Amino acid sequence: MNKISIIIPILNESKTIVSLLQYLIKNSSSTNISEIIVVDGGSKDESFKMVSDFNLLNDKVILMSSERGRATQMNLGKQKATGTILYFLHADSFPPNGFDQLIINEVKKGNLAGCFKMEFNHHHWWLRLASWLTKFQWRACRGGDQSQYITKELFKEIGGFNENYMIYEDNILINELYKRNQFKVIQKSIVTSARLYERRGIWALQYHFLTIYLKRWMGASAEDIYNYYKKHIAS
Repeated sequence: MNKISIIIPILNESKTIVSLLQYLIKNSSSTNISEIIVVDGGSKDESFKMVSDFNLLNDKVILMSSERGRATQMNLGKQKATGTILYFLHADSFPPNGFDQLIINEVKKGNLAGCFKMEFNHHHWWLRLASWLTKFQWRACRGGDQSQYITKELFKEIGGFNENYMIYEDNILINELYKRNQFKVIQKSIVTSARLYERRGIWALQYHFLTIYLKRWMGASAEDIYNYYKKHIAS
């Protein structure tokens, strides 16, 4: 029987993590979910304590500590996962009601990896357009905010997330899946936060994301990409 292990990497996510955990439990079937694994990368806010307290109420939620870096955190979470399907989810993204059964249905059809189409929680026309484009199978329309499901067996075959990448790690995995012609976009929407666009400005952030994409395409190293991200986005 297919069951899902949800893996959520966090860093200072006290504003959203409890709401997300409550949402996931309410909008899925307990028979489909093996566990929800939250991997903290060294939060300085109340995130760790909040998840720890939540675990006292629901033992399906597992809290782990990790070195900082989403690839490292997610790979560590996989080590604890007992499900046959891994579902990697950002802390500010809320998948559709019944997401668990939707994923299991696709795996049964032989679609061993994929994501949901996406909506930003913002009404700016550009973000609405970007959201609309995610319903297509085109590689250029993919990103980690859409979440990522993948069978444990296929994840192991690929070698997991590349821990050389502090950012862009989900795109590296997606590239490997597209090479194998193994990627399905489920036509239900995951709703993700536009908070980074609101903080950095929509056009400025879009420019920097495009620059990172082009840098990687032209062969920039993981370190070069991360240094650009730290200077222009994370600073």
